[in-house]
Amino acid sequence: MAPSFDHLRDEDLDEDDFDVDEVDISDIREKYEVQLEQGYDAFVVVDGLPEVNEEQKPKLVKFLLKKLNTVGKTREDLIFMPMGEDGKSLRFAFVEYSSPAEAAAACRQLDLVPLDKKHTLRVNKLTDVDRYGREGRIDDEYTPPKIEEFQEKEHLRSFMADPSGRGRDQFVMFRGESVGVFWNNEKDTPENVVDRQHWTETFVQWSPLGTYLTSVHAQGVQLWGGPSWTRQRRFAHPFVNLVAFSPNEKYLVTWSNRPISIPEEGHPALSVEDDGKNYVIWDIETSKPLRSFAQLDTPAAAEGEAPKKAPKFPWPAFKWSADDKYVARLNPGQSISVYELPRMNLLDKTAIKIEGVVDFDWAPATVQRDGVKSYEQLFCFWTPEIGSNPARVGLMSIPSKQVVRSLNLFSVSDAKLHWQSEGAYLCVKVDRHSKSKKSQATTLEIFRVKEKGVPVEVVDTIKDTVINFAWEPKGDRFVIITTTEPVGATAVPPKTSVAFFCPEKAKGNAVGNFKHLRTLEKKNSNAIYWSPKGRFVVVATVANTQSSDLDFYDLDFEGEKPESDKDLTANLQLMNTADHYGVTDVEWDPSGRFVATWASAWKHSMENGYHLYDFKGEQLREEAIEKFKQFQWRPRPATLLSKEEQKAIRRNLREYSRIFEQEDAERISSADVAVVEARRRLLEEWFAWREAIRQEVAEEREIYGLPADPVADLIKAKTPELATDQEEQVIEEIMEEVLEETEEIVQ
Repeated sequence: MAPSFDHLRDEDLDEDDFDVDEVDISDIREKYEVQLEQGYDAFVVVDGLPEVNEEQKPKLVKFLLKKLNTVGKTREDLIFMPMGEDGKSLRFAFVEYSSPAEAAAACRQLDLVPLDKKHTLRVNKLTDVDRYGREGRIDDEYTPPKIEEFQEKEHLRSFMADPSGRGRDQFVMFRGESVGVFWNNEKDTPENVVDRQHWTETFVQWSPLGTYLTSVHAQGVQLWGGPSWTRQRRFAHPFVNLVAFSPNEKYLVTWSNRPISIPEEGHPALSVEDDGKNYVIWDIETSKPLRSFAQLDTPAAAEGEAPKKAPKFPWPAFKWSADDKYVARLNPGQSISVYELPRMNLLDKTAIKIEGVVDFDWAPATVQRDGVKSYEQLFCFWTPEIGSNPARVGLMSIPSKQVVRSLNLFSVSDAKLHWQSEGAYLCVKVDRHSKSKKSQATTLEIFRVKEKGVPVEVVDTIKDTVINFAWEPKGDRFVIITTTEPVGATAVPPKTSVAFFCPEKAKGNAVGNFKHLRTLEKKNSNAIYWSPKGRFVVVATVANTQSSDLDFYDLDFEGEKPESDKDLTANLQLMNTADHYGVTDVEWDPSGRFVATWASAWKHSMENGYHLYDFKGEQLREEAIEKFKQFQWRPRPATLLSKEEQKAIRRNLREYSRIFEQEDAERISSADVAVVEARRRLLEEWFAWREAIRQEVAEEREIYGLPADPVADLIKAKTPELATDQEEQVIEEIMEEVLEETEEIVQ
């Protein structure tokens, strides 16, 4: 470091050479004075190095330099490795980076990284060493740590063992200022598990596998769970607005529209590097932040162009691979950044450049593709038409970054990506415009991802615009909703049509081509909700002030199949219809047995509450609740049974059904007996009260000299002749009855 003006020795200054009072050089000094580096934020301490001598030291420094330069810039002369009196290194080194941000990145990405098979790096900031190791904070004498007694933790999956033995599901309700978790009792009142006031400030949310219940506060996010509903984790992200989990509950991303501001006294979880950021990705197990990100700025319009309309806020902004090993973020129109977990380093140190990219989505499962030995994670993306280049849809494999399939499209207005739950199919809903751009239609480009070469099937028989699409979970059928009128905000929602599609029958395990099954015209429906187990689907009209229809369909109806559907893999039947005025949300329970619909006070204040239906559409329960805000079923983790065990259960389902039906009958009869006993008890209590009052009245009459039965005495007084004994009289009455009558004509 070059010395500053203040560090020159007094003898180096000759006062006779110039008069400071006469010459003002403050502007020159301010411009050219070299400032000393006051802090050590750019320094890190690298521990865990192998022990080397002076001859081996240069080789180790060069080898270490390669690792250090993966996250920033440093040089050999900026690495200081202390040596001991015996001529061997002390197994640590001081490293100076070009900026504090690079030093922070080194601590985050290089800590616990293997240097070789025997040595693992430990990287810390030099300022942290000073902060935690200064005088007075560390005792000179070793004191063995106090080992606390083992305390058994609560089982976070205890909700899977229903105490009633009926396999019930739980749900959470947010109404007023109260949040409660309940067991579903079908027609009966839900059984309360826990109910707390002011449990959250904005909303509640289950984790994907149902382990945690999330509450959101101005100070951050808290996770609750276990039988006693204690706080399990806490993530201090101030003024957090939204939360998203990774599929396997390993990581959490939080977002706030306010950039993070770190106070001078510091923050309990975040650091100075997180200042000004909006997103934070956390490790749920340790509750520590892995990395933070700022909000992306909207690209500015080119000179001479009209200002670009602000895009719709993307959520989730970070999307996770099915195995939780990667998380990716879209840089609109430019690239996709894929980060490896848990280190959160950019895959191959560079973003995947895709010119014009609009959207992308990960496959929801690890797809086992035909002809591929190693199964990687897949994501799909699409780009619009740019100049003379067509629009494009692509499938990319990660981490190899290989494009396994791409498809060019023309006359594209918009596209939406829809994965099937097992990643077997990808449907790209393509809205196409005519040459005049006055009319619009939709085609479905279906990628058969598991088949060799990923063939693409086109469904181009749709003449109208598709406004909703939904795959059958774990199946190969889908439902669409179409309209002939332009999509947009209108005073009266347009009439819609609901169309069902399924594959043709094919030999063996092959899946045939997708064919149209049925179309229902002149509907008001705008939403599709499949059962998580497939087969059953609810087509609903939500957030509509004029209609609130709920149609329950079965696609594997066991009745007679129409002749036109003989070659198709579905038999459609409308099971029931229902109406829930003002319905805003619909959700199936994890078992696929029940459907909840509710009207949320967040969207309107009319008839708030919820309805509960079985899968056939029969209403089980209706409850109106003032200021009802939220209803959410508790998810369940995937079954632990193998496919063979599941098949065995299906084969013996009738035997299990008899047991369950008997248990249901006993439960209903026991409930009836309880009702009868309660009524009998009330009746006996009433008879006892009546007898006590009668005796009390009789005693009072005797005290006051009143007759015991005043009514009888009054009758005797008015009819004295009845008071005397009368002889019994027998009265006989003769009645004549004609048994038969005939007429004869006498000549």
